[in-house]
Amino acid sequence: MNFGIGRASGLPPNIVEQLLDAEREPIRSEQRKLGNTQAKMDLVTDLEGRVRSIQESISSLASVRGFNDLKLDSGDTSIVTGAVDPQAAKTGSYNIEVVDLPQKAAAVTNGFPDRDRTEIGTGYIKFETKDGDKEIYISGENSTLDGVARAINNSNLGIRALVINDRDEPDAPFRLMLSGDALGEDNEVSYPTLYFLDGDQDVYFDKEIAAKNGKVKIDGIDFEVGDTTVTDLIPGVTLNLRQASPGRQVNISVSEDREVVETRVKDFVDAMNKVFSFIQEQNSLNENSDTTRTLGGDSLLRTIENRLRNLVQSTQVGIAGPIKRLGQLGIQFTRSGTLEFSQDKFNQIVASNPDAVSAFFAGDGFSTGFVPNLRRSVGTLLDGAFGPLSNRKRGLRNRIDQANRRIDNKERQLQRKEVSLKRKFANLEETMARLNNQRGQIAALGGGGGAFPGL
Repeated sequence: MNFGIGRASGLPPNIVEQLLDAEREPIRSEQRKLGNTQAKMDLVTDLEGRVRSIQESISSLASVRGFNDLKLDSGDTSIVTGAVDPQAAKTGSYNIEVVDLPQKAAAVTNGFPDRDRTEIGTGYIKFETKDGDKEIYISGENSTLDGVARAINNSNLGIRALVINDRDEPDAPFRLMLSGDALGEDNEVSYPTLYFLDGDQDVYFDKEIAAKNGKVKIDGIDFEVGDTTVTDLIPGVTLNLRQASPGRQVNISVSEDREVVETRVKDFVDAMNKVFSFIQEQNSLNENSDTTRTLGGDSLLRTIENRLRNLVQSTQVGIAGPIKRLGQLGIQFTRSGTLEFSQDKFNQIVASNPDAVSAFFAGDGFSTGFVPNLRRSVGTLLDGAFGPLSNRKRGLRNRIDQANRRIDNKERQLQRKEVSLKRKFANLEETMARLNNQRGQIAALGGGGGAFPGL
């Protein structure tokens, strides 16, 4: 809206903007404070994320059985591989000989000149299943080899069907092959009876293969297996039989995977250091530091640092074993205030006394042990109702909300004042224009009379 201020009164055209700009200074001051508060909120959120990373590293530490992980190594992965369950397996070495692999029951029909034109006729295929006899009807629409294979596969009887190309018989290379879904004698399949009429060619089973178990030797002792995945021969170990190799022994070893354990401890130390580094950075103040936008000297930093430092440096009570503090495992504070992890020292301790390391970290799993105590301390810091991080975020959020309300209220007041000022100055312009017009008329009547004083 343009009220034409300044033409008759001689006032600056932007007089309203100048007045409002002066009135806007409290808003700018409030916005600066809001920016500082938001900056602190961002820092607290960052710190909360770093503390939460410690919590995630605790889960990794606590998942290790006896604070030891296990790995499986195979002397020939083309013959046998495997996996190990750290919760159930024991360290040890085994010689595995895969004498024979288990196989599925299978049957193959006689050959056909094509897979999708020659018809076998109409009728049905009768299967004997554990749920009784099942029949699959074959009509004129699906009486080719491809059609029969689709009908069987759609029947969900535990039988797979496919059409194969047997180039050994070039005049009739296409055969229908049926096989069971699973390996081993426990999954023997009674192959069906075929009833068909009026086909272009007779169909019958030309070859049949019975399901059979495989055979492996473990340290020279024979075992039958019903699948290529074997879980019940070595406790906590899953063997994957890749191919038969009679007479060839493959060594399988289950051993401690110290590299994994070391990595998990290092991840924990790194997570702790991210928190300590953040605190040190915030507390690095000098004459140029803007404390309104940092957490330097904040009690929140002292609370978190003290709790984590005390836990790292404290002796763990109720632990059965000689290791009572992290420092004995090569984890200790440096002069810079962060943790240093001596991997060599840690690995030596784990190798020489793994039970003591396990006892220190795990304790009883509830009230004693470094991991349970760390979990409680970090859980307290992250508690959504009473934790110091949540309390500080709520306080900052309230300050941000209050500042936004004050800014909004002041903006609305200025909008009303702007309308009022513009109206008043517009009225002034109108009055001054009218007076100036009257002065001109009087001057014309009086032969050039003087203007109104001050106008």
